[in-house]
Amino acid sequence: MSLPRLLFALCLATPLSAADFDLVVYGGTPAGLSAGIVAAREGASVVVIEPTKWIGGMVTGGLCRSDVGKEDTIGGFPREYFGRAAAAKPDTMWYAEPSANLTAFQAMLKEAGVKVVTAQALKSITQEGARITSLTTSDGTTYQGKQFIDATYEGDLMAAAKVSYIVGRESTAQYGESLAGYHPMPIRPRTVEVMESDCPGIGGKGPSYIHGTPASISGVDAQGKPIYGVFPDSKLAPGSADKLTQSYNFRICVTQRADIMVPFPKPASYYPVHYELLLRLIQAFPGVRFGRLFHLGNVANGKYDLNAQGLFSTDYPGANFDYPDGDAATRARIWQDHTDFIQGMLWFLGHDERVPQSLRDQANSWGLCKDEFADNAHWPYALYIREGRRMIGDYVMVQKDLQTDIFKDDSVGMGSFLIDCHIVQRILAEDGTVRDEGSFQDTPALPYHIPYRSLTPKRAECENLLVPVCLSASHIAYCSLRMEPVYMALGQASGLAAVMAIKAKIPVQNIDVSALRKKLLEQKAVLELASLKNMIRSAKLPGIVMTEEYAERMGQWTGSSYGSPVDGSSFHDANSEKGSKTITYRLKIPTSGKYEVRMSYASAPNRASNVPVSIAHAGGTDIMLVNQRKAPPIDKLFVSLGVFPFTADKPAVITISNKDTDGIVGADAVQLIEVR
Repeated sequence: MSLPRLLFALCLATPLSAADFDLVVYGGTPAGLSAGIVAAREGASVVVIEPTKWIGGMVTGGLCRSDVGKEDTIGGFPREYFGRAAAAKPDTMWYAEPSANLTAFQAMLKEAGVKVVTAQALKSITQEGARITSLTTSDGTTYQGKQFIDATYEGDLMAAAKVSYIVGRESTAQYGESLAGYHPMPIRPRTVEVMESDCPGIGGKGPSYIHGTPASISGVDAQGKPIYGVFPDSKLAPGSADKLTQSYNFRICVTQRADIMVPFPKPASYYPVHYELLLRLIQAFPGVRFGRLFHLGNVANGKYDLNAQGLFSTDYPGANFDYPDGDAATRARIWQDHTDFIQGMLWFLGHDERVPQSLRDQANSWGLCKDEFADNAHWPYALYIREGRRMIGDYVMVQKDLQTDIFKDDSVGMGSFLIDCHIVQRILAEDGTVRDEGSFQDTPALPYHIPYRSLTPKRAECENLLVPVCLSASHIAYCSLRMEPVYMALGQASGLAAVMAIKAKIPVQNIDVSALRKKLLEQKAVLELASLKNMIRSAKLPGIVMTEEYAERMGQWTGSSYGSPVDGSSFHDANSEKGSKTITYRLKIPTSGKYEVRMSYASAPNRASNVPVSIAHAGGTDIMLVNQRKAPPIDKLFVSLGVFPFTADKPAVITISNKDTDGIVGADAVQLIEVR
């Protein structure tokens, strides 16, 4: 027994048997491995139980180009791990090969003395009151523990413990989230040209989109029935709640290196009719290249992380709805269905004679990597479960926690990635064309604090469980939180918190969070950014303030942090589609009277000098032209649009348009100051 573990055992004064552990971690994901390694370093005896044959979740199972957001929000164990995985090639920090990621985890687990069990799923648990006492796996082995961590992507241990959770999307009304719920998306046509030198096979013209529908494409067959993968519109009101989750896929490690390339396989279950929509997309964009249908991220040694982008790609919308709460057989069926569908799509692109020859040649120039996933026919180990169950715990993180209310006194980690939701489903519009539903990727998040309270269940439900992956968050908040470095940071916090609860013999909800934060800082975790301290916060401004995030947008606006925007972010129109974009602010008036109307923006020489802003007030509507090339005179942030009368029974409506403008149009905050 190591000295830390000996001292830890003496502190507890309780002997440990072979099946007795201080900490039982269910889920060998990066979060679970982080928690286990950190807790073991503190002297705890730890077992990590993984239901599949492979540890490391997405980081070792296919996602080799991790989304990090702002790098300065990542420290502690995640930075240590990714640095170690990329040690052989430091320029690939965050982007090491899957095999290198696996090797790093295996070495760190061995060094820490963590027991790892694979290919054993949760069968049952025992509880005494609000405490889990043991976990039994599918082979009948029982693991007793003092503390438990659910680090699965699905939240299976949490669900077994009867902890409150949700699957699907909340309504806009539930938490006041503008992005929440059911949202059919408009057609967003754009085309760009990418140079061939940027990435092999990517050059050429094609639809410029990450998510969304880039053209009007029929979604029905000759009989007028929806083609495969397209669903009838549910007719829900926009913003309504439902039980649906964003689509899953496999993140595939691919290459063009002849010495290691393995041709894409043809699945046993191959149905060309499943790719009719893909064929129609290709026909809508003659000459579209392989690298415009997929996102190819450079990794290392001539390997690329192939991910989904756009209307039809490796995402499989609508095929995962039964997964989060599904039993083992249901999940196995969905897993295989995703494998067959994505392999079939790659085979279709390379072999179907209806696909242009040039695109077939491009598809066949890529393949799987012979030196990756060798024990799984070179196919990725992990299905990308972007969203499973989500706990409803002591604190539910929502949209405002990512954009305006970003500071938390009990912060144990940070997030910063934009609010990114892949397609939930493809639906038929009234005219029989296809729309994607539920996707968005143009909404920024500030660097934000993640509170310890979002990792803990309600105490009455379970007092010795922590949940760093299926944490307490709304669908919208989870769209940013769901990044592996963030999961790992929360795994580190969970591992330390579990040890503190064991030593003090108290519920996880009662630990000294300030002491936890101190320990995390000692381990170089990032809990806050100095740069945020000077940020202009809407909550601190006088009067009535609405930021652009809560305004109504028409057209596609681009998020930006240029200048010193209120709450750290703003929008601009990308100087495109003039006359089709507006942002409308509707501000509730508490007391009838006269108010000065102000708007903020970041000035620059390439901004428009003639931005039309309409103000609807009690006396009618006035339209002002704002020169955004000139710095705002009020604290270099706001410009006054005048004083207008408003009544409490009608909102103030301020609309910014890009009609006939001669440069980039910016939109930040609108402020009303009562004039007495």
